[in-house]
Amino acid sequence: MMKIRCFGIAKDITSQAFITIDEQLPSNVEGLKLWLEKNYPQFKSLNKCMIAVNQEYADDNTPISTSDEIAIIPPVSGG
Repeated sequence: MMKIRCFGIAKDITSQAFITIDEQLPSNVEGLKLWLEKNYPQFKSLNKCMIAVNQEYADDNTPISTSDEIAIIPPVSGG
């Protein structure tokens, strides 16, 4: 089981502060993004959503495992 923390609009999309993946665990960040878009289609409309693995921003090729701390960080706007 993989536990993922959701912030901002990601939390609104999932209606949860944490989501879990029980089956077909993604092996990298790109796989996680594809899983999110499949299970929560609203993620497709976000410009750019960052994924943090163990409190560091990760690129699509970053491997992930069930022991990692994973967070979805949506685009941030300021003014």
